[in-house]
Formats: sequence, C-alpha cells, structure tokens
Amino acid sequence: MAGGKDLIRYDLLVQDALKGVVRKVLIDAKDGLPGEHHFYISFQTDFQGVRLSNRLREKYPQEMTIVLQHQYWDLNVTEHTFEVGLSFSGIPERLLIPFDALTGFFDPSVQFGLKFDSQDDEAEEAPEAAPAPQPARGTSEPVELKQPRKVLPAAEKPAVAAKAEQAEAPTEEAPEGEAASGSAEVVSLDAFRKKS
Repeated sequence: MAGGKDLIRYDLLVQDALKGVVRKVLIDAKDGLPGEHHFYISFQTDFQGVRLSNRLREKYPQEMTIVLQHQYWDLNVTEHTFEVGLSFSGIPERLLIPFDALTGFFDPSVQFGLKFDSQDDEAEEAPEAAPAPQPARGTSEPVELKQPRKVLPAAEKPAVAAKAEQAEAPTEEAPEGEAASGSAEVVSLDAFRKKS
C-alpha cells in the first residue's frame, strides 16, 4: 500500500515516545541534576492545562522557555504533566506544564535536543494530495547541534578554510525535500545507533 494514508499515525507515536524521554529525565531530576546537566524547556503558554501566573502569561502570551539548573524546587512529574517552582526576577512562581504543551527540550551540557511540533487541529488534517513528499507534521526528532566555532589566528585561516571546503563537498545528494539549516541539523534516529 505505497503512498497510502497513515492510519496508525506513526508521527504521533514517535512524538509521544520522545516526550516519554523528557518525562523520564525530569523524574530523575527530582533530587537534583548530575554533573553539568541542565535543561532548557520550551512550551506553549496558551496551551490548555498550562498554569502560570497572570504576570508571566502577559509577558509570554504564546511561548516561554524555562531553565532547570540550580534553582528550582518541588519538581513533581505525572504521566501527563510536570509542576515546578522557579524564581522570575526574584519572585517565586509555580508552573504546571502538560507534556503536550512542550515545543522543545535541550540539554546544552551534552548538546542533546528535541523539537516538538504543536498539536493543533491543522496537524490532524493532512492534505489528501501533496505535490511532493513532505515530512509529516507532528513529528519529533532528535536535533544535533553544532559546536561554536573557535576564532583562529589569521595565519591558520587559509588552511582551515581549504579543509572546510573539502569537508563541505557533498559526497551524496540529500533526498528531495530536505534543506540544510543554519543553526541546527535534524538527524534520524539511525545516526545514534551503534554501527557494527
């Protein structure tokens, strides 16, 4: 059944599984974070079930990113939500965030990130006849982030530039519909599997 409609909705299954990764990490973070780990968590503030003060809702009407690192308290994780205490401009706040409201999760200590698409009504209505294959809306995939470049002395720049040009020369063409991004590259789960 090539090109048929996805009645199983693999895209939603994958997204739920990746939100399970965030849930597990937050459960483990209840008593503090190991090493240099810390999390940037982005979410839709206007999503049903999100609880935050009117002050924060006015300041962040659509989306907000919080940081869990050293100063958070009372982290409580359930199957569908997490609740945490944070301080904003010296004012303690309590936030309740459904996992379905998440738009991103990033641990800069190990350059690991996940991006989630919003679950709105448009995601449920897939077009019947698309001109070219497109990635399904609602999918979430790990994001590999590039390390910041180091500033080199002028004498080393020409040699490095020549190496960079060779490294950037494509060895095979990218599949149709994929485009290079400026700051991050979406990679498939195969990139993380052990090669034997």
